[in-house]
Parts: sequence; structure tokens; C-alpha cells
Amino acid sequence: MPLAFALSCLAPLALLPAAAFALARPGQRPGSLPRWSEASAFAAFALALAGLVQAAMGPLATVGVLDGAARLALRADLVSTAMATLVGFIGWIVMRYARTYIDGEAREGAFHGLMLSALAAVLVFVQAGTLATMILAALLVGIALKRLLLFYPDRPEARRAATKFALVWHAGDAMLILAAALLFARFGTLEFAALAEAARTASPGLVATLGIAALVAAAALKTAAFPLHGWLTEVMEAPTPVSALLHAGIINSGGVLLITAAPLVQASTGAMAALVLIGGLTALFGAAVMLTQSAIKTALAWSTISQMGFMLLQCGLGLWTLALLHIIAHSLYKAHAFLSSGGAVTEVASIRRPGPVAVPSIAAVLKSFALALAIFAAIAASFTAIFGAKSPQALALGAILIFGVAYLVAQGLADRAPVALTKRTAAAALAAAIGYFSFQTLAQMIWGPILPPAPMPGELEWAMLVIAVASFGLVAFAQALFPLWAHHPATAGLRVHLANGLYLNALLDRAIGGLRTARTR
Repeated sequence: MPLAFALSCLAPLALLPAAAFALARPGQRPGSLPRWSEASAFAAFALALAGLVQAAMGPLATVGVLDGAARLALRADLVSTAMATLVGFIGWIVMRYARTYIDGEAREGAFHGLMLSALAAVLVFVQAGTLATMILAALLVGIALKRLLLFYPDRPEARRAATKFALVWHAGDAMLILAAALLFARFGTLEFAALAEAARTASPGLVATLGIAALVAAAALKTAAFPLHGWLTEVMEAPTPVSALLHAGIINSGGVLLITAAPLVQASTGAMAALVLIGGLTALFGAAVMLTQSAIKTALAWSTISQMGFMLLQCGLGLWTLALLHIIAHSLYKAHAFLSSGGAVTEVASIRRPGPVAVPSIAAVLKSFALALAIFAAIAASFTAIFGAKSPQALALGAILIFGVAYLVAQGLADRAPVALTKRTAAAALAAAIGYFSFQTLAQMIWGPILPPAPMPGELEWAMLVIAVASFGLVAFAQALFPLWAHHPATAGLRVHLANGLYLNALLDRAIGGLRTARTR
């Protein structure tokens, strides 16, 4: 029998008193407010963690008000409480960092109030039990984040970034509202549990299929997927704590939406194929552009775009537990990366410069891929014998990951590479394969009973798997051979084009009037 109440549902409420107090004192040096702000964020984290412990002990009841399409509810299971704990932890760390970072700013109090408001809205979003709740939370997140992006309103770049963010984010909100209308018309409910049951027992039909397509579009917009990704690279005008909260928490909204509605999304083969294509293209494009960036925070932004694309790819393959684990790992890493970005230049300057990179031949690259795949196959066979068969999607994703390690192995197999380097790169491939299957098994044990398993591939699914593996393999192969053609004149031009994101962001600026927004107030 479900427990009556989950403490994680109280986490957003713990932030509201301090947020209201902060917004009432928006000016400089608002007394003890920064300490209360951090304390309230810690209280929200503690409540979310308590809810996670409760969810691990047994089922928890959904808490809600109103009925029908307007029903607002919070759910508490191992997925939602894990996400709430993640958001609460990152929120606490960010608010602790902000105490000193924002100290003395003219609008210090307003900053704390807006950050706490955004954090409370994200906590509601990740625990939403109905689509209506998620829509309301997404709207509030967008409003609060736009105000934070305009923390320095005199900067034209900040105004342009805020305008572009609002247009893309609220376009995602519009897609969510459209999805809610279509799904309610088909199933008569917006509760995620009821929608999941309906997806298992009834055919979606045209109306629900269009609703699922709107959900996928909303997720793509909220994760800065290609080609509407440009706003994420321009939000660096906001204070660093805002960037940390955005890249480590808010940007995951699309993934949280897809995972929450996983049974429904998986009912549409077309939606899953679209996620594979959008996610794979975004991941490859973001990674390629990231390698050309010289500014640390801009490189981190392109890294986020690539990682979100890879997460969409995981969702499209039906690897929901891995997508959830990816969100958690990426959030923790990216929060640390942004909050420590100030000292990164000093640290890089102080390290010992490496020697020349060993240039592998084509034969060495082919050997490296063969060796990396052989190691992967051996580890996959071992885990299959111990823990059971792996889905084709999980094996394909593992092969994609091992392609990245094959680049390192190629360095170790180069003719002039020292033996120590060869051993280290082979060990890296072994560790990557073991790590992947270990984490995949652990995620399946924790969230597998809640999230749907990967579907058995049909013809379309097999085609998507082949395209994904081949695309990532070709890019990894080209990267491994890069030293052989790096000095070609065409490479310099390609680097310039990639450094500018193939000018897609400039086209978006022109389309939405962002350049005019930057020149006017």
C-alpha cells in the first residue's frame, strides 16, 4: 500500500519564503539573506533526499489538487525523487557559491530571489505527475531564467540571448500545450501514470501520435537541439551561477519530459526514429564545434549541446535508464565545470606541456578500431554471461562509446608511440568497456522496474541503429586520422566554419530579429 506522503514534494515549498524575502529586498547587501538563501536550498536538498529514501523503501502516493485536464499533481517514485535530489544538491551548491560570487552587486537580493524561484520551479517540473503541472512549471522556469539572463540589462549581448532563449523556450511550452490538448482529446487524462497505461492497452491513433510528436518537438527545443541550439551558446553574459544552474539542471528538462512520458513516447516508432536522428546529429555537430572553441565557457556550452544530443539519442534507442544516468552524471560534471571555470586557465597554464602527439597511420587506426571493438566484444560477452543478454540498442550504444576510445588507442599504436602509451590506451579501452556495462547494469537494477525496456528492433529500428553506429564510427575514424590532413589548406577553412557553428546561429538571429534586439533597448 502506498505511503501517504513523500517529503520530496515539500522541497519546492522550502524555497519560497526565502525567495519572497529576497524579492522584497532586491538591492545590494540585503543583510542575512544570502545565508538564508543557502539554508533554504540545503533544506530543499535534504527534503528531496528524504523523499528518495522513502521511494527506495516502498511506493509513495501522488499528491495533487483539482481534476480533469487542470489537475496539478506531484509524483514520487525512484525516477522523480532521484531527479529532485540531483536538482536539490546542485541548487544548494550553486546558491552556496553565489553567496560570495554575487556579493556587492547592485541587484544582489533580486538575484537570490530569482535563483530560488527558478530552482523551485525545476523541482516541481521533475516531480510533475501530470502534463498540466509540467507545463506550469516550464512556464515559470522560462520566466525566471529570462530575468536572470537579463541580470546585466545594459549589455546588448545579454538582451539578445534572453530574447532568443525566451522565443525558443516558450516555443517548447507551446508544443507542450499542443501535446496536452491532443493527448487529452484522445485519452481523457493528462496524468502520466494513466497515459502510460493507455499506451500499453490502446493504439495511439492519429491524434495521440500527433501529441507524441509535439512532445518530442518540445523536448528538442528545451534541450537546445540542432538547429535551434544557438541560444545556449550566448547565455554566458549571465553570472556564472546562472550558467551552472542552466547547464546542470534546466537544460535537462527535455530529457526529463521524455523519460517521464517514456511508455507513451515509445509507443510511436516515428517519434523514436526522430529522436535518434535529431539526437545523433546534435551530438556530432556539437562535439565538432566544441573542439574549435578557445573560450572555456563557450566550449562548455557546445559540450552541453553535444551531451544533450547524445541523451536524446539514448531516448530514441529506448535506453531510458542510461539516459537518466547520463542526465545525472552530466549535471554533476557540468556544475563543477562551470563553477570552477574561473581557475581553469591558471591550471592549464601551470601544467607541464606534453610532448608531440604520435601520428598514427591508416593501418594503425584500423588496428586501433579492431582492438577496441575486440575488447568491447569480450567485455560484452562476459557481462552477458553473468547478468543476462543485452539489447541490440545497448550494444550499439556501447560500440559508439568505444569508438571514442579507439582514437586514444590509435595514438598508442602509432609507429613512434612509446610502449607505455600503448599500454595506457589499451587499458583505457578496457576500462571504458567495463565502465559502460557496469553502469548500464546498475542503472537497469535501480530504474529498470519503473521505465520500459528497449523495444525489439524492427526494420526501421535496425536502420536507425546502423545509421547511428556508422555515423559515429566514421567521425571517430576521421578524428583519428586528423593529424595526417590537419595541414591541408581546406582544413583551416573548415575550422573557421565550425568555430562559427556553420553560421546557423546567425541565420536564427536574422530570422527572429535578434541582431536588432541587440542594438535597441
